[in-house]
Amino acid sequence: MRQGLTLAALVVASLALLSPDVGHSAEKKKPRRTTRAGDNAGQVYRWVDEQGVVHFGDQVPAEYAPIDRQVLNQYGIPLRTEQGVMTEEELEAERKAAIEKKAALAAARRDEVLLSTYLSVEEIEALRNRRIELIDGQISVTSNYLDSLRDRLKQLQAEASAFKPYSKDPDAAPIDEKLAEELADTADSIALYEKTLQDTRKRQGRVVMAFDSDIARFKELKGL
Repeated sequence: MRQGLTLAALVVASLALLSPDVGHSAEKKKPRRTTRAGDNAGQVYRWVDEQGVVHFGDQVPAEYAPIDRQVLNQYGIPLRTEQGVMTEEELEAERKAAIEKKAALAAARRDEVLLSTYLSVEEIEALRNRRIELIDGQISVTSNYLDSLRDRLKQLQAEASAFKPYSKDPDAAPIDEKLAEELADTADSIALYEKTLQDTRKRQGRVVMAFDSDIARFKELKGL
């Protein structure tokens, strides 16, 4: 706290000491407020330390930064309450609380959708089965296309085996550029569709798990 407060500040301090909340170490927290240049003219901070001692000053010393404080005008009238600097532990607790609140809201929304969408477990199972059938169809189409690509690759490899670099004959001619390009493109397509097939099967597993979870929660909500 700066030494040699102005007369106005001393008057503020005297008036504030008559306030009924002197000695209380906790005050209601309010959101931080961004001040503009000139807003602090004639203002004094009032805060209460951990021992319950009331302090006044035109600035808050660093050691008292975490403490909430009142901002008083030149007449000793409280203008607002400023929240002290939050510690890392407080910030982490705040972030955790926000995440938990978001999760709780999402869960409540999910329950609401379940109860408003389905009338019975059988309805959920029927929708699950239709989704699985659709994905099974995609898997079947992809698998068949992969089989055709693999057959085509074998044919191309057989053709390429007569040319360098695939032939062991030192006198073999270099592979035709068009044949080499088709060979490479077919191999790339096989790798792409194999990944697509793998991703589709994983998606099917996630769909099954999601529906199983919905069925279990629906039964819990309905007391089944």
